[in-house]
Amino acid sequence: MFLISQHVLIDIGVILVALAMILALQSRRTPQSAAAWILFIVLVPYVAVPVFLMLGFRKQRRPFAPIRLDRDRQDGDGTPEAARLFCDLGASAAFGGNDIRFQRSPAEAQAALDAVIDGAGRTIDVILYIVAADDSGRRFLARLTERAQAGVRVRVSLDWFGSLWRPRGALAELAAAGGEVRFFSPFLHPFSRGSLNLRNHRKAVIADGDVVWAGGRNVGDDYLASPARRWVDLSFTVTGPVARAFAGVFASDWLVAGGTPRAEEPHPRAGAAGQCVLQLVPAGPDEERDGLHDGLVSAIYRARRRVWIATPYFVPTEALALALATAARGGVDVRIYLPDRSNQRTADLARGAYLREATRAGCRVFRFMPGMLHAKVGVIDDLGWTGSANFDVRSMLLNFELALMAYDARSVAELEGWFGTIAPDCTEGLRRSPLPRRLVEGVFRLGAPIL
Repeated sequence: MFLISQHVLIDIGVILVALAMILALQSRRTPQSAAAWILFIVLVPYVAVPVFLMLGFRKQRRPFAPIRLDRDRQDGDGTPEAARLFCDLGASAAFGGNDIRFQRSPAEAQAALDAVIDGAGRTIDVILYIVAADDSGRRFLARLTERAQAGVRVRVSLDWFGSLWRPRGALAELAAAGGEVRFFSPFLHPFSRGSLNLRNHRKAVIADGDVVWAGGRNVGDDYLASPARRWVDLSFTVTGPVARAFAGVFASDWLVAGGTPRAEEPHPRAGAAGQCVLQLVPAGPDEERDGLHDGLVSAIYRARRRVWIATPYFVPTEALALALATAARGGVDVRIYLPDRSNQRTADLARGAYLREATRAGCRVFRFMPGMLHAKVGVIDDLGWTGSANFDVRSMLLNFELALMAYDARSVAELEGWFGTIAPDCTEGLRRSPLPRRLVEGVFRLGAPIL
């Protein structure tokens, strides 16, 4: 009897391993990702199969709440080619009539965030990956609590994993004041509400549906109260028609987190507020295509003068890595700015092989030396962007993300100028990597898709 039971268990294990390998090959993923999962399954099947069932899916065939975006556009009206492509891939249309104000320093970001919260008259909607259990996190929630007590309708959607160490007491006070708090993809949740591997990395605070504070910053001391140059980031406040796209993204995320819609959603499109031409590009499992990723690949191949990228973690897909290398070999000025050492040791180990290949192709690598470079910024010829998405596999193919594309000369010039502010604190070139480190980096590169 024991032998029969043992035989049955072995058969079940073999079937599960085979099934996991088939799913890894059939799912919409890069060859690199499929190879990493299969190697993991073959080497340690008893660990890998359960992990794959929890983490191995991204574009899942189950209903996420659709994002309501205005995709109406008129070809031939001067709309940039990249904007038309992003729209065809699932982004909102590009809108003129916006105003955007960038915040480079933590003090500027804190003041801008306070102004958005204090200026709200009806609603405040928040999507954040992290609200830290520190002074900045508690201060932020206290201000939201005050606004809720004043009659403003406050909704907060936090990523459960990102905000695992959150100020629970302050959140409870917000809920007691009438604010609504929801968590995206908690550890125990219905399958229809997300996977443990699919994190909501978006960041936006929306007041009355028409004023938005967003970008690369979470809410915490690192982002809003760090000493100069120790933690460098970029956020922005935007008003104008593009604000409606942010409101549409929040409405979708709120439903995924288990919230109920408001009767007035979606908000009406805001009127003209400036001269900036902006386009919101959401990315994630709630989008049928990989619009941000595929649009950037296309834009890099079409680049004629420059491709400048700032990212805390450089673990690109094979398609993005090849596009950068091809552009550099074709004479395009390709620059990659990243921290000398980031706050994620595994990402630093995974990036080594990619950076060496990029430099061999002619890309220039600049290491920010004073501290953490957390900003996510890019300029490709006359296109600029910033937002929540890192230049890595997870942000491009797994996480829920937001990127704001800018096409007007003023906005692109400001993003170009931002690179100038960090350049004096950067050292060009790579650190010397001895053979043992290169071997370790090679292993981490294989595992990059599942890090």
